Amino acid sequence: MSPSSPPSIGGSRVRLHVVPADGHPFEHLFEGDSLVIGRSSSAGLAIADRFLSRQHSRLFRDGGRVLVEDLGSRNGTLLNGEPVVVAREVVSGDVLQLSGSAITVRSEGDSGSSAASTGAALHTLFRSASELLARRSEVPPSPDAVALARYAERLKMLHEVHQALGRPIALTDLLELILDRAFVHLRPERAAIFLTTPQGELIRAASRSAAGPRDELVDSRSLAREVIDKGLAALVLDAQTDSRFADAQSLLGSGVRSLMAAPLLTPEGALGMIALDSRLHVRQFEEDDLELLVGLAAVAAMRIRNVALAEEAAERRRMQEELALARRIQVALLPARMPELPGYELHGGNVPSRGVSGDYYEVVERLDGRECVLFLADVSGKGVAASLLTASLEALAASPIEDGLAADEIFGRLSRQLHHRTPPEKYATAFIAILAPESGRVWWANAGHNPSLVLRAAGGIEQLGPTGPPLGLLPGASFRVVETSLHPGDLLVLYTDGIVEATDPDDGEYGLGRLVSICSAHREERLGELARQLEEDLEAFVRGVPFADDRTIVLLRRLGA
Repeated sequence: MSPSSPPSIGGSRVRLHVVPADGHPFEHLFEGDSLVIGRSSSAGLAIADRFLSRQHSRLFRDGGRVLVEDLGSRNGTLLNGEPVVVAREVVSGDVLQLSGSAITVRSEGDSGSSAASTGAALHTLFRSASELLARRSEVPPSPDAVALARYAERLKMLHEVHQALGRPIALTDLLELILDRAFVHLRPERAAIFLTTPQGELIRAASRSAAGPRDELVDSRSLAREVIDKGLAALVLDAQTDSRFADAQSLLGSGVRSLMAAPLLTPEGALGMIALDSRLHVRQFEEDDLELLVGLAAVAAMRIRNVALAEEAAERRRMQEELALARRIQVALLPARMPELPGYELHGGNVPSRGVSGDYYEVVERLDGRECVLFLADVSGKGVAASLLTASLEALAASPIEDGLAADEIFGRLSRQLHHRTPPEKYATAFIAILAPESGRVWWANAGHNPSLVLRAAGGIEQLGPTGPPLGLLPGASFRVVETSLHPGDLLVLYTDGIVEATDPDDGEYGLGRLVSICSAHREERLGELARQLEEDLEAFVRGVPFADDRTIVLLRRLGA
């Protein structure tokens, strides 16, 4: 043994300072040749720690030495922060960590053996924060004047904290107020609050130092894992003796010896942790301090959670207001009323699935009433992003429609412009029909859209399927125009896939067949009533399942002679 090594304690009586995971610290004298440590009452040193094995580890003498060995425990034995794999010698000042319990080894003749002395029990203590909270309000079992005074002071502090944190406050101000309370009641040199982001990252949300803003508490990821992931409160009486802080050399280099940390516990889990540190010559934290910090952290966690919920609610209200405004703007883009075409009846309607719609329709007369254009589009995606593309599509379509271009020319121009202005995943399916009211002739084109329907008064159904790809999907897309005619009593039905792809609780789809059946059953009724009957049938079919997509329909009937 080198001259600088601690002396062997094999020939001395050994005093053990035990800090159990559950209960108050106590002293135990190791005088014999062997001492089994565990939670079993038959162990030579029984410790109240439910995570200990019944026979967890053993101290024994070997000649002039004292050694420790692990007895195959579930959670292992640490000697000064390092796992005990084989029997290792123990000297005065060593710390054994058994689950959440710590044992400091002292020679009986060591002047530092008194548990009450300033430098006693140099160890790291982890305690269950939830258990400390459960015991926080308990009156000491055998109260004396000092214990009662300490208990009253603790209640006073927590009452002050509740009052200080009870008023409405922004999160940044709340974190600063929490640090205020920590400095007033626990007097650290430095303090920091770390919060876990929704992505699982740990960020320093607030910090303070008595030495100035540049002197920040350095975080230890190992400590954070113990405190946040396991819900443990940590009391580090000497960071230099614990290997958990090997990843925080800047913390050790800054002279930190005494440190406390407590999780910010909520019913949903830990939001993060609050940590305090100090150099030993300035302040050494004690177990009473740890209990106060756990109490402060519990109140802080509740307030942080409430502030976060309030901010989320405010953000939802803001989003709802913006969606309502977007919907009002979008409705203004839809036809305020249908054109009055002699000899025809028209109806159009749109129901968004998410406040705003990715569907768009337009019915407009042109060429002094010689033609009427029916235009229906469904852009990719849903919600606000889809509605923005819908507004762009409406603006791009207005000019070629009003200029009297043919159906294939309108689609060709729109497709080129969308492809140039939007990413590849953004496109639109569309259907366009140009009606000559006098003759009933219809020139139509379908850009990858669901087939529109012509229900003939004489019987039979004609499907107007795709004649080209979706708009904006290909740089040089072309579209074929097809001609048909509407005779008296014929009904033209334009719709988006939100209708036919609506699903029931069994994941069955509404389907084209059911749409045809409803339109056929109510074809003689006013078109507004037909649309109402369709919506009622959809609601009955889905049986409460939310609609996944927007629903739009445009109906045109040629009246009888």
